[in-house]
Amino acid sequence: MASDDQSSLKAVPNVQDGIEYWNTQPASYDGVLDQAGTVRGVKTLPRIDSLGSRLFLLHLYPDLSTVPSSIRPLQPELPLRTRALDVGAGIGRVTSDVLLHLVSDVVLLEPVKPFVEEALARCRASASSGPLQKGQRPWKGMADGTKSVTILQGTLQEFDPLNLHRVTFLDRIGYQPPRPLDEINAGFDVIWCQWCLGHLSDPDLVNFLRRSHASLREKEKGKSVIVVKENLCKDKEDGSARTVFDDQDSSLTRSDMAWKNVFKEAGLRLVMEKVQEGFPAGLYAVKMYALR
Repeated sequence: MASDDQSSLKAVPNVQDGIEYWNTQPASYDGVLDQAGTVRGVKTLPRIDSLGSRLFLLHLYPDLSTVPSSIRPLQPELPLRTRALDVGAGIGRVTSDVLLHLVSDVVLLEPVKPFVEEALARCRASASSGPLQKGQRPWKGMADGTKSVTILQGTLQEFDPLNLHRVTFLDRIGYQPPRPLDEINAGFDVIWCQWCLGHLSDPDLVNFLRRSHASLREKEKGKSVIVVKENLCKDKEDGSARTVFDDQDSSLTRSDMAWKNVFKEAGLRLVMEKVQEGFPAGLYAVKMYALR
C-alpha cells in the first residue's frame, strides 16, 4: 500500500523488508518490470525502455557509438576498455540490453539471491553458447570473449564502487584481463541506476551518489556519467518535493523536485534529463537524469 509523505513522514525504506519482498517475485523480465511500474503482458516495454536508455546514453557519451552516425566523433577518444556499473541490476536486463551494446566491461550488482543467480545463469549460458530459454537472447560479447561481466551480490547501502570488500564476488565471465590487479579501483565510465534507488533513504542515497561520483573516470574531460532512471510521482501543488512510501516493497517514489534536491545535496551537477517515451498511459512517469 502506498502512502503520501504527509501521512508517512518517518517512513523510510528497510533493506531487509525490500529484499524479502523481491524474493517472492519471479526471476524474469515480467517479475522485475511489473513492480517497477510496468504491466505484465506488455511485451514491448523492455525493448522501448532499452532503446530509450541507449539513445540517452549515446547523446551523453557519443564516443560510445559503435557505428558511424551524426553524433559519433570522427576520432572517438575512449580508454582502451570502457567500464560500466549496473546497480540494482535484477536479472541483468540493463546489462544485456543496454550496456553490453556500448561498453567493454560491466560490473553487475544485485542484492536479491534469485535475481542475481538468474543473471549469472544467463551470462554463463551466453558465454558457453549453450541453450537459452525461450525468448532469451545471448549477451553480447560473452561467447567470443570480447566483453566481460563481473557479477556481485550486495546492497547499495554498503556498496562502494572503489572498494568491493563489502559485497560477494560470484564470477567474472567473458574477457579476462592479462593483469587483473590493474582493474582494482579502476573506476567507471558509466554508472547506471534504474528502478532501485527507491530502496534507499535520502541519507543513504546521498552517500551512495557521492561514492559513485568519486569512482567516475575521466571526470576532468566531462565524459563519465551517472545515470538515474526512476519512476516519478508528482510534485506538490506548490512545486515542492513529494515522496510516496510503498510499504509492500518498502520503497520510496520521489517527485522530480525530490530527486533534484537529493542530487544537489550529493554535490552532483545535472547535465541532462528526459522523460522516457512510449510507455502506456496510467503508469508512473519514468525519467532519466544524467549527473556529473
